Amino acid sequence: MSKINVQNIEVGYQVIDNQDYICLTDMAKQKDGRIEIIIQNWMRNRMTIEFLGLWEKINNPEFNHIEFDVFRNGAGLNSFYLTPTMWAEKTKAIGIITKKGRYGGTYAHKDIAFEFASWLSPEFKLYLIKEFDRLKTEEQKQLGWNIKRNLAKINYRIHTDAIKKSLVPQKLNSSQVNIIYANEADVLNMALFGMTAKQWRDKNPGKDGNIRDYADVNELVCLSNLENVNSIYINEGLSQKDRLIKLNEIAISQMKILTQNAIKPLENSAVKLDTIKN
Repeated sequence: MSKINVQNIEVGYQVIDNQDYICLTDMAKQKDGRIEIIIQNWMRNRMTIEFLGLWEKINNPEFNHIEFDVFRNGAGLNSFYLTPTMWAEKTKAIGIITKKGRYGGTYAHKDIAFEFASWLSPEFKLYLIKEFDRLKTEEQKQLGWNIKRNLAKINYRIHTDAIKKSLVPQKLNSSQVNIIYANEADVLNMALFGMTAKQWRDKNPGKDGNIRDYADVNELVCLSNLENVNSIYINEGLSQKDRLIKLNEIAISQMKILTQNAIKPLENSAVKLDTIKN
């Protein structure tokens, strides 16, 4: 869970089902009184119920419209009250969620949370939006930095692997070519890796996943290209044996190009670093 500071109040937020949810429990601290009562007072308002219902109709195909009408009809009566739990259970709403545990509390989708903030205080809403936007911008910058860092690691591994072994596939021998594979995926595996998925598993009993999970970025690029080419060969009516031979030749050619292009920038960088050090 992340937190943002809004007018000296720490407000948490979580990503739930790839959507941003902000903690109403934290936001309610902006007003004096019992937090659960503050949230309930907001929810019993007819305009609030109308807004929550509209949001669910747009975003939630499982929304219970019949129960929603019951709540809407009761809004405004002195005896009417509504809690986040009641709302979620009765209407199958997804916009407001009550969580227990260490980071428990009432969370709402950011669209709804901003509406709640407006009810608390227009000023508070503006600062909340400003801080939330700032946080999301920082997250995007961090994501970009992580991607660059991971790509640098991948390129470094390609460079070191090139020293330890040849990254270019070997030309298949006659016995390998003559094996008929019912699974088209294994045609590609054989063309690029020189073995089937089963052969790889037998060779690596202690590893999880499959042969493609351990492919480097160049091999994945080549594999994607082979899939496209193979579909063309299939439409042209080429036999599996002939396709395997052609795909193997393409894999050898492409991997030579890919590994050379990946290693040269790293070699140039190494030369520059040595120059700086000296």
